[in-house]
Amino acid sequence: MPAATIEKSSGVIESVMKFSGKSMPRARQQGFTLIEIMVVVVILGILGALIVPNIIGRPDEARVTAARADIEAISNALELYRLDNGHYPSTDQGLEALVSEPSGYPEPRRWNPDGYLKKVPVDPWDEPYLYFSEDRRIEVYSYGADRKEGGEGVDADILLSEL
Repeated sequence: MPAATIEKSSGVIESVMKFSGKSMPRARQQGFTLIEIMVVVVILGILGALIVPNIIGRPDEARVTAARADIEAISNALELYRLDNGHYPSTDQGLEALVSEPSGYPEPRRWNPDGYLKKVPVDPWDEPYLYFSEDRRIEVYSYGADRKEGGEGVDADILLSEL
């Protein structure tokens, strides 16, 4: 059909629709109304009011959890060190033996040139983790928030044996 015929026939259809009192259907506009947006904002506000205080109100518990995760990562690195070298680093060699090859007794047999940790972490209270090694037994721990031995709650010592 030629273009002029198509234009005429569509004009005729429009005239018939207007005469019958019906209008041509328009394409529906896409988007959100102001009410819909306000409902979403209110829902987000309610969720924020319920969830944020539970997260922000517990920084001490979050630090304890971070310390436990660090101690677990250190203990895994110590196990890899033991598998490679047949023993744990001595107390004198310390956790630094996981980052750079230690000297002194006992000498590592097959120390991994890439190390076992990128760096020795400090606890969430900016204190170094404590390490003790004796007779194939190790302890990795932090004194907790009070930075003193013992304590309760968030002040309690965080030990490898607790994990």
